[in-house]
Amino acid sequence: MNNIDESSNSVIVGPPELGTVVHVLEQPQPQQPYDEDDNNSGEIREYSGVFEGPEKTLEVVFRKIPGMEHLNLADDETSLSDSSSSHMGGGSARRIGLRALERPDLDRICRRARCTILSHVSNRYLDAYVLSESSLFVYPYMLVLKTCGTTTLLRCVAALIEIGRKIGLEIDWLGYNRKNFSFPGDQMFPHGSFHQEMDYLYSHRNLCDRLNGNGYTLGPVTGDHWFVFVADHTKRYTWDNDTDRVLNIMMFDIDQDVAKKFYYDKYEARINPDETDEEATRRISTEQTRAAGIDALVPGATIDPRAFEPCGYSMNAVLFRSYSTMHITPEEGSSYASFETNQKLANYTSLISNVVRAFRPRRFVMTLMADEGGLVEMGKNPLFAGDACSARIAVPFKSAPSRNVVQPPSSAASSATSSTGSPPLSGGGNGNSKATYRRKDLASIKVEDDVCCYMGNWILEDNEYANATNDFGSSSEREQSRQQQRHRGMSVGAS
Repeated sequence: MNNIDESSNSVIVGPPELGTVVHVLEQPQPQQPYDEDDNNSGEIREYSGVFEGPEKTLEVVFRKIPGMEHLNLADDETSLSDSSSSHMGGGSARRIGLRALERPDLDRICRRARCTILSHVSNRYLDAYVLSESSLFVYPYMLVLKTCGTTTLLRCVAALIEIGRKIGLEIDWLGYNRKNFSFPGDQMFPHGSFHQEMDYLYSHRNLCDRLNGNGYTLGPVTGDHWFVFVADHTKRYTWDNDTDRVLNIMMFDIDQDVAKKFYYDKYEARINPDETDEEATRRISTEQTRAAGIDALVPGATIDPRAFEPCGYSMNAVLFRSYSTMHITPEEGSSYASFETNQKLANYTSLISNVVRAFRPRRFVMTLMADEGGLVEMGKNPLFAGDACSARIAVPFKSAPSRNVVQPPSSAASSATSSTGSPPLSGGGNGNSKATYRRKDLASIKVEDDVCCYMGNWILEDNEYANATNDFGSSSEREQSRQQQRHRGMSVGAS
């Protein structure tokens, strides 16, 4: 039985055991015609002091066009090395499918989204690019593009269709998702609303008939919620494609002591007269990575970090067929950090605890998109099971002489890994305490044939504030922060 909320133009559907799924019936937005003009794409916009941290994510899976196989290299990756190439390096490894694209093609895709490539690392299975506004991951038959701020991510769809055809590939599966914006009024076309984004995707159907998909909204439209669009018409054309999964942790109001680690001027500008600007950026990027304990979150992976001026940080890490990526905007009043990975773990509890421990947010949103086979492989996952009262994540932290803070994982902890491949959960040391995050709500849905989506909101329990006000702020500070968020329009409506 559907419950209609006329005041919010939404319909709540789905059985209680799956959580609440809200399909938003937004008012139609003015639709501009499709535009192929690349002028001013990638332009540098004036820094305003606040930044839209939560990323837009586009995942596109391709398949070979029948009769055009001659345009692709042979499906033989035996000549590829398992070792990773360095920044902006190429290596002589043979590449197939999308990985055979030349740099101008990738630059064109990024220009459409208003971002640029800064560096990249590669291994036998994928290429990972750090962008001026998040990340790009390229597999032989899959591309994942994440952009933040006021980027125009969906404007690259036409370029992807055209460039794919050039090498004998066509879209087989397309997924787009994002959290509701904190500053929706700053967005540019076609990201004025989710309805506008879906209309824009539909406007490309004359270029590709496989863009007939459906849009969904998970979570309360009056709070943090997650938009998902999926066009799935056949099986994915990737390795082990029946067990795919992507976990994303979006953390808000991160601890200010942690946030300060990501301001560029906190680090020495030059350590010697011969150090170039690029060398200084790489050094500071590495120093920020270690200072925040980010390297301990991706043990064994090849890391490509990037520090930004005046503040901000991005990181890609590759380990065999999986990627992990972090993006941090430390500005007070809009601080945000995200961690995403498609690593196939049986249980993500230890990894999630360590990520949250490193940044100590006041709240976070966690999403999981997985094929049915991936859920079976994971088994019973406590993160997305039970009622909200019983769903908690306890994060250990250490005591310090002047104030209680959550320290980054120690060097000993960094070298050890749990059975899941994540750093250990324990904080160690004397005077250990913990902060407890409670799952406020949960929404889930199965879309198309086999894609399952979960979204949960987690908040730091009030009693933890009372026990550690020096860490997380007083009650008056928390209320002031909430009022500021309301004033900015954070988490309101269906933007």
